[in-house]
Amino acid sequence: MLNLLNKMLKKSRHKLLALATVCLALHISHVCAIEQTWVQERPLRIAVAANFAPALKVLLADLPNKEQISYQIISAATGTLYQQIKHGAPFDLFLAADSIRPALLEEEKLITENSRKSYAFGQIALWSATRKLTSLNELNTYSEHLAIANPNTAPYGKAAQQALTYLSLWPQLENQLVTGINVNQTFQQVRSKAVPLGIVAYSQLKINQYQGVLIPEQYYQPIDQQLVIIKTSKQVEIAQKISDFILQTSSQEKLQQLGYLPVKAQND
Repeated sequence: MLNLLNKMLKKSRHKLLALATVCLALHISHVCAIEQTWVQERPLRIAVAANFAPALKVLLADLPNKEQISYQIISAATGTLYQQIKHGAPFDLFLAADSIRPALLEEEKLITENSRKSYAFGQIALWSATRKLTSLNELNTYSEHLAIANPNTAPYGKAAQQALTYLSLWPQLENQLVTGINVNQTFQQVRSKAVPLGIVAYSQLKINQYQGVLIPEQYYQPIDQQLVIIKTSKQVEIAQKISDFILQTSSQEKLQQLGYLPVKAQND
């Protein structure tokens, strides 16, 4: 009788141990499932116009809970990134230097609905690495090479052409121009002293603490820089968080310090 009772108790202990093991496994599985929802399969890929990449890095340094978000910044000319997105490049978020390419992506149904937003307005400035400039009047008698981005393809180059036209200087200076692929190349041409004078992005001067002559925004059409979330992204929620962060008031104030004009109420 005693032996039978011991056997029954032993079986009960085994059943309880097995049940406890199953419960623990289920609990761990549940916890892992929760944790996996926060683990990114790959970094968020942010395609950004070359002129804005330095400013974006400054902004993202203040991103809340940034240790939980892995991201990768890929910078190039806006037109190049646009073509890559059209051909299926695995980007999640695209920050262009204009509004034209984001609008085209929207027309082509390659972005998520209502994700196209203006995030900054660029400014241009006259700058030299070899001489101190005091005003735009120095262009009136200028006879050397002048660097600008290509006005046919680069938003900042187009703005430079518009400003020179506004000042009635385009016919006079057109044959003296050295055109870069984008405003980053133009900035490098002037900084390297290969070209004595150029029209660059004001943000490039602010970030590098250089002094130039800011060209009034009334002299050229707004450089409306827009962002979009790519439709094929597997991380739309995280991309949206980054978008919201860039558009929030504190980030817009920081961008103003970095040489951009803040976005207007149309994003509200």
